Amino acid sequence: MTTTASALVETLEDLGVEYVFGYPGGRVIELLDHLPESDVDLVRPRDEREASVMAETYGRFTGQPGVLAGQGPWIGSLGMIGQMEARLSSSPMVVLTEASERGEYSTLAPYQQARGDYGGFSLPSILDGVSKEWWFPRTPVETLRSTQLAFKHAVAGRPGPTAIILDGDAITDDVPDDPTPTAWDAASQTRTWDAAPSASDVADAVDALEGAERPVIVAGNGVHAAQAYDELAAVAEAYDCVVVTSYLGKSTYPETDDRAAGVIGSFGHEGANQVVSEADTLLVSGCRLNPMDTNWQAPEFIRPDEQTIVHADVDARNAGWVYPADVGLIGDAKESLAALADAGDASNDWAMERAATAEEWFTAPECEDDSTPIKPQRAVTEIEAVVDEETIVTADSGNNRFWLLYYLQTPAVRTYFGSGGVGGMGWANPAAVSAALTTDKDVVAVAGDGGFSMTMNSVETAVEYGVAPTFVVLNDTSLGMVRQMQSEDGDIAGVEFHDTDFVKAAEAFGAVGTRTTDPEAFAAALEDGKAADVPHVIDVRIDREEDMADTLASSFYESVGGLHE
Repeated sequence: MTTTASALVETLEDLGVEYVFGYPGGRVIELLDHLPESDVDLVRPRDEREASVMAETYGRFTGQPGVLAGQGPWIGSLGMIGQMEARLSSSPMVVLTEASERGEYSTLAPYQQARGDYGGFSLPSILDGVSKEWWFPRTPVETLRSTQLAFKHAVAGRPGPTAIILDGDAITDDVPDDPTPTAWDAASQTRTWDAAPSASDVADAVDALEGAERPVIVAGNGVHAAQAYDELAAVAEAYDCVVVTSYLGKSTYPETDDRAAGVIGSFGHEGANQVVSEADTLLVSGCRLNPMDTNWQAPEFIRPDEQTIVHADVDARNAGWVYPADVGLIGDAKESLAALADAGDASNDWAMERAATAEEWFTAPECEDDSTPIKPQRAVTEIEAVVDEETIVTADSGNNRFWLLYYLQTPAVRTYFGSGGVGGMGWANPAAVSAALTTDKDVVAVAGDGGFSMTMNSVETAVEYGVAPTFVVLNDTSLGMVRQMQSEDGDIAGVEFHDTDFVKAAEAFGAVGTRTTDPEAFAAALEDGKAADVPHVIDVRIDREEDMADTLASSFYESVGGLHE
């Protein structure tokens, strides 16, 4: 006989799971007890928050579910940030957790109990608010079948997080030798098929693109999810389009390409926003068009009454969700874009010249400023200098990500990823560790001092697991984005931080720490960090008076009244 926990680990092996990101606790210990003898490696950061981000990032990079494991009360609290990001950023994730079920004691003034019975709390209710689907199996066979379904649902259609709540005997009991119903082979049970748009919808989209004089593609995170980079480039070439991206779609198309116009949105490139406004036809691929992307629906930005909108999305509910679409292409982005590339072609006298003009917004005089403390624009310029086709940047939330979004011109696909689904602070550090483990590429994590502090334990995790991201702290000793919302100094509480010595913290974790205040020293520190085989933390003192919103807010965003963050 085989215990359910052992069979569950065998299922993970059968499905090709490389890593489980998690923290021991509760009934999950039963599962982790079998990992040392398996082909699955455990990555154990210092808490469930960081583990959840690592699992989300793994799913984002590979297209296969990142696996998060841990005790229910902490997966349902600390571990929610990665799950929320996975839900809103369409990253496949499978959560293996438990309800701290204690048998006959579970209804007697319970301790940690999360089944939802009287006196405890309901982990199923918590997971229901975030996951695509969740299961609470009560028998060994149900546990195995539910886990298979969790992997299937995590990648089917629009990807996202799913969860299994391992319950008492259902993880500790033996699996019956000849169960009814049967637990099928894991690889067969988890098989999925890509959806593709109908021929008539493709024909309508081709007509729209071939008839366009000013065609623009808006590429979103769905292109990343489908890894449809070649197909996107083929459509842009075939129909002579300008390409812009959403924030989550940044690096779906090289921003150094002649057709690239930048990132749209509230703090996106003014040139990219203007291009979208001038378009007569928009092909929106894998982008929900959230408020940040649409400049909070500024009336002069996207105008369905005047522009033809072709909206391609894996979920039929999302095509035409925000703006009425003239054509919907329902299917995987790779399938939809490949169908368009093969079905037509067109040319115009607008796209290439217009994209060249738009690209002027990638730089500013401050990008060459030598003053100290370092201008954030100049800091990004130095980061850009070390980002090649084999380097990944992970960007945190706050001012830092918008400086990066604007002034870091990505040289290739899959070189930039940011927290932009739920947009939680502290994402960049654990994401960088996961990216380094997953891809074997150079990784640069960029965060403000607030976000870096939240998850700086990830530096130690990098040391422990033998990867060497470079962690950049754009340090203004404050919660910069909120501080700059003040009408006068001191009228918002909680925005100032004391001056933390991140160099000493880095050294305590076993990494190399450097503090820089001038651009040349920062450039040298970046080169050192990229070349090293141990993590580097670079504490960059930036000019805190450079106001991100005043500098980067698009004219369309300003037309609807300012800061909606």
